[in-house]
Amino acid sequence: MQRDFLIIGGGIIGLTMARSLKTRHPKASITILEKETDVARHASGRNSGVLHAGFYYTADSLKAKFCRDGNRAMHAYCEEHGLKLNRCQKLVVAGDAGEVEALHELKRRGDANGVPVELIDEQQATSIEPNVRTYGQALLSPTTSTVDPVQICRHMRDQLIQSGVQILINHPYQERMEGNRIRAGQTVFEAGVIINCAGVYASDIAQDFGFAQDYTILPFKGIYLKYTGADRPLRTLLYGVPDMKKPFLGVHFAVTVEGDIKIGPTAIPAFWRENYQGMTRFKAAEMLDILCWHCKLFSRNAFGFRTFAFEEMRKYNKRYLIRHALRMVKHMDASKFNQWGTPGIRAQLLNTKTLSLVQDFIVEGDAKSVHVLNAVSPAFTCSLPFSGWVAEQWLK
Repeated sequence: MQRDFLIIGGGIIGLTMARSLKTRHPKASITILEKETDVARHASGRNSGVLHAGFYYTADSLKAKFCRDGNRAMHAYCEEHGLKLNRCQKLVVAGDAGEVEALHELKRRGDANGVPVELIDEQQATSIEPNVRTYGQALLSPTTSTVDPVQICRHMRDQLIQSGVQILINHPYQERMEGNRIRAGQTVFEAGVIINCAGVYASDIAQDFGFAQDYTILPFKGIYLKYTGADRPLRTLLYGVPDMKKPFLGVHFAVTVEGDIKIGPTAIPAFWRENYQGMTRFKAAEMLDILCWHCKLFSRNAFGFRTFAFEEMRKYNKRYLIRHALRMVKHMDASKFNQWGTPGIRAQLLNTKTLSLVQDFIVEGDAKSVHVLNAVSPAFTCSLPFSGWVAEQWLK
């Protein structure tokens, strides 16, 4: 099967990539290869559903620009097509004087990136969220919202099919062949350009094409704990001050598009790339490779991995996770946090030379293949402008 553009991966990046290509090349033949029975079966359909505003990141990063622009673009997409949208806002709270200074740094970053954020006092914070607890000040993000990621991906899937894009499910990437050909499922495909948007498997596929020589992807498992009470004691997203040196935002209160409350996520080092639960999708070779990297990171305590891993493992304990979160609220029935959500796997790129986690988007490629190696969180928020940028820079 010959195509102009062949996209590997039917998550939000693969879908928005096809959308951008169809806009720029309306007569081109475009196919998305998805290994599962539908789109968004992995990270794109298992994330928090938060549309981030873009104030966590320094203004010189791709992530800052794409998050800011993506927040606006995804809001517009949901409104245009009547998709679910909860404009719940976000408060970043402080636990002590040191964290208040960190709020000011987040405000500076937001201002530098053109993102609306506001430092407010405790009384103002309480007027927005009566149940919030903070020390002195809080940072308000009025443009942070929540959406239904699966609904968005399925709507985009249907739009793409209507526009002539071919989406083939049950077609997992198998191997690269001679020329610009690959085998996916039982079919051989040849393409003008192959675009790798394979999430946790992106670095493996890129290496088949001679790229990602200094990188590998490590999986981290994220799980939320749901509040099952009939009441709604929270209406606003509550986040603590994050550790700016790590690409994770820490435990927070999420309010879904339906108004449900959950705390999390964990960021537990996983042992294989789809290590969701028990031994499902177990791959021995993956586990051996990932464990080797875990051992190296642990022994050298690279980026504080040893401390980080122990801290994340503690979050498997419900009491610890709940106690950690309840510091941000005045009152909430801890006993009603009693149901774990669907686990998700975050694909985090590791620089194998420096043993550091890469915290910005990384794309490698040439005229024949392009590889999205690090569609780093918040990739869902960033997806529309990011894919447009890739199409403009790499797929002219």
